[in-house]
This record gives sequence, C-alpha cells and structure tokens, in this order.
Amino acid sequence: MYEDKTLVCRDCGAEFVFTAGEQEFYAEKGFQNEPTRCRECRAARKANRAAAPREMFETTCAACGKATTVPFIPKSDRPIYCSECFAAHRNA
Repeated sequence: MYEDKTLVCRDCGAEFVFTAGEQEFYAEKGFQNEPTRCRECRAARKANRAAAPREMFETTCAACGKATTVPFIPKSDRPIYCSECFAAHRNA
C-alpha cells in the first residue's frame, strides 16, 4: 500500500527517504503531515531543545504559602501549588 518517498529536508536541503514502514507508522499514530526534516536535522533540533534551560518563575504556593518556581508565567486568576501540594491536590 505504501511506497518509499524521497523528501527534501527543510533545514539542510538534503534528500531523505520516507520509507513505507515509516509511512505506515505515521498512519497508525494518526499523524497527518509527512516529516519535513531529515533524521540528522530532527536529532539536532531535539538535542538543542533538550539542552536549553527552561525559564522559571517564582511564585507562592496557594495552599501552604511556600515559595516555589514554575515553568510558566503565573496568573492571579488560578491557584499555583508547589509540587507537594499539587500532588496532594491531584490525588484528592
């Protein structure tokens, strides 16, 4: 049903093969778009994302009042919990 396709990487411009097996895997997972980067560029992009430190924001836990940091900008309309209180709140 599937046949190997030759695609062009959008980062480096190199041609790469999108194999029939990969196409079948994509279809099983429900992915609708073909890959746009070759294997090497995908690996490099993933490594760069993992190496970059996340920006953290300081706030106060709504339950216990302890200072904590979160990886998003806290908003005043929703409570922010420290990890312990978040785990307890989620399991309740």
